[in-house]
Amino acid sequence: MPRPLLVVPLLLSVTAGLWLARSVLRRWRDLKAAQTYELAAEQRPLLVRAGGVVVCGMGVAALTVALVVDGRGVLGAGGAAGEVRAAAAAASAPAVDAVAPSSAPSSAPSSTPSSATASAPSAVKVEFRVLGHPAGGDLMEGSVAGPDGRPRAVRVWLPAQYKDDPNARFPVIVLHAGGARTTADVELPDVFDGVASAVKLGRARPFVVVAPESPTGTAHPCELVAAAPQAVADDAALRTAVGTAFRTLPAGPGGWGVLGVEAGAPCAAAAGLARPDLYGAAAAVSGRYDDPALAQTGAAAPGTTPARLLLAAAKRDRDGQDAAHRLQTALKTGQGRAAQAQVRLSEVVEDYTPERERLRLVRIAVQYLAETLAHPS
Repeated sequence: MPRPLLVVPLLLSVTAGLWLARSVLRRWRDLKAAQTYELAAEQRPLLVRAGGVVVCGMGVAALTVALVVDGRGVLGAGGAAGEVRAAAAAASAPAVDAVAPSSAPSSAPSSTPSSATASAPSAVKVEFRVLGHPAGGDLMEGSVAGPDGRPRAVRVWLPAQYKDDPNARFPVIVLHAGGARTTADVELPDVFDGVASAVKLGRARPFVVVAPESPTGTAHPCELVAAAPQAVADDAALRTAVGTAFRTLPAGPGGWGVLGVEAGAPCAAAAGLARPDLYGAAAAVSGRYDDPALAQTGAAAPGTTPARLLLAAAKRDRDGQDAAHRLQTALKTGQGRAAQAQVRLSEVVEDYTPERERLRLVRIAVQYLAETLAHPS
């Protein structure tokens, strides 16, 4: 093959190899985090990508040799040598970039709001399609690339009031799921009724609700989030996509809160404790919690703003009440920022059916988020 034509597959091999190497590093970090806390994690994607890196490396080596050695087995002159040097530089320089994130993986959660804004990904328009109209609003779904490069579903519920004023911007509730590869509204289809009910009764202002697909790599995403808060589903790419497509307030303690119900409650607690600079409040409803992991998460929270957390359980849910009290105690007796967390309990809701109780608990949680976001610390 003529030498100029070999440059194209060489550059393609280098690019594919670097992309796969970055993906391997991300998978490896997720796997290490899961193994540390004895969580189940799938190793096959990591091995497949590692194999791809090896294949790309062999291809780069073979193409480099073909470029360096001409038909007579000696170095080509002029342009060929320049092409080889350029390809070698392209292969070696980004390799440091790919390794750099692993040297300081904990720097992202501790960034301030200003630094997070500066490093946010460029706005990419995501198309959202209408799925239905639960609780009088519009439920829409789009697809945003996750940290592992795999597309993930993101559902956004717009309240009925969203259409009233085209210039109004709305606060956001991030709604966490407890199951693997799902969104919270799939687990709890009536959750939007609780949000809309709080608004109709005048107890809360209208919210845009964002329900991202839960993290992958484990059957229990909330355990992963509690142990490694950087695994939270609503990362910078998702927040940018939502802010670009909808009229929402900027992410921060005055405009964004987080909510989890039942299996999703530990995710909400972990997100609120880990990032009080990003979420003004968190509400966890009917949850069961890993107290030591959440206390450690709260202790390492960035900034100076105390985390504000509501733990709600029905009056008949004795296990849920006990879990909330244990977590409150663990935070009060914890170290660092955990001891500064402002924790409120709600244990008075009682109704005829568990479904009615859940609706009222969600209504209380939304009221708490609205009141707390209206008065940021």
